[in-house]
Amino acid sequence: MHLSSLLLGAIAATAVTAHPGHDIRAEHAERQAILDLVGRSDYGRCADKLKARGVEARAVARREELAKKIMRKRNLEARSIYARGTHHSNATFTLQTPASEIFASTDFCFLSPEVTEGPYYVAGEYIREDITEDQAGVDLALDLQVYDVETCEPVPNVYLEIWHCNSTGVYSGVSANGNGNGDASNLNATFLRGLQQTDADGIAQFETLFPGHYTGRATHIHVMVHVDPTVFPNNTIRSTTASHVGQIYFDQDLITEVEAEPVYNTNTQKLTLNSDDMLHQQSLQVGDPIVNYVYLGSTVSEGLLGWIGFGINTTLSRDVSAAATFYESGGVANSNGGFPGGHHGGPPSGFPTGVRPTGVRPTNASSSAAATAAPACNAKKN
Repeated sequence: MHLSSLLLGAIAATAVTAHPGHDIRAEHAERQAILDLVGRSDYGRCADKLKARGVEARAVARREELAKKIMRKRNLEARSIYARGTHHSNATFTLQTPASEIFASTDFCFLSPEVTEGPYYVAGEYIREDITEDQAGVDLALDLQVYDVETCEPVPNVYLEIWHCNSTGVYSGVSANGNGNGDASNLNATFLRGLQQTDADGIAQFETLFPGHYTGRATHIHVMVHVDPTVFPNNTIRSTTASHVGQIYFDQDLITEVEAEPVYNTNTQKLTLNSDDMLHQQSLQVGDPIVNYVYLGSTVSEGLLGWIGFGINTTLSRDVSAAATFYESGGVANSNGGFPGGHHGGPPSGFPTGVRPTGVRPTNASSSAAATAAPACNAKKN
């Protein structure tokens, strides 16, 4: 399939900047300074190296297997995989189409440790592949790859963390009026948040939902890389530092299609287009932070498979600031972290030991369609 060429060097926008009290202009200026520092280095040289080492071939096989796994799990028929659009394809492929034509291309964006993690980052989340819990929306399977921009080698055994809002624009794990759900019970919610350890090829996979939107920001998913966190017996981690943070985006046409689906179409917040999001536009200066994708059925409602890579500098790291930390007794807000004005400090002493969520999806998607409490975001391109 004809996907966009391998591009590296994009600084992925990382702060949830549209919530009350956060100045998106300051974020834009901060990120521009980083872009000027990083420059337009040509990380595309890594493409040939990854292909020669067999990394691309293994990625193709892995994505093909993930697509089949999700289709079986969702009881989808062995039908065509549809790919149309700028970041998937202008063609339709059958299951007989060679996987190398569908899943070979990977876009990369550069993740910088200097940018902020946003006001709704929560520390102490679960290591798990399926982060949907009881949320409703369009299924999105993600295949994410981390590689070293200095050596062009995959980065194994690091923890890749993602979090995003739900179909109506709410984040789990925080209690704030600007989040659309100021109820304190939302501190205990964990949906649409999780981590996975990268394998020998620097790969981590997730089952989530396409993110929704909230006023002032284009549809996006947050990502963060932890090099050496503390892992606890209940499969949670604690890390006060992150090597890299960023955001990934989706094609505008895909976002528009998803927004017409049930639950998403109940969101009354104004939708910000990619072209109107200054952080998204800024990230395009040096690369492509937009997820490649294919439909897993004949319509978007049957789910999507997306993939993208992250280039990182493994020698860099910094402290991170969490809006809340998840403990055995539930979530606890951090007065000095996450939100505008808070300094970059780590979570409180102690560690999260809460019971691991079951990750079981509701049998009737409409039962959780309200999505009024916890957050779950769906990502989009452009």
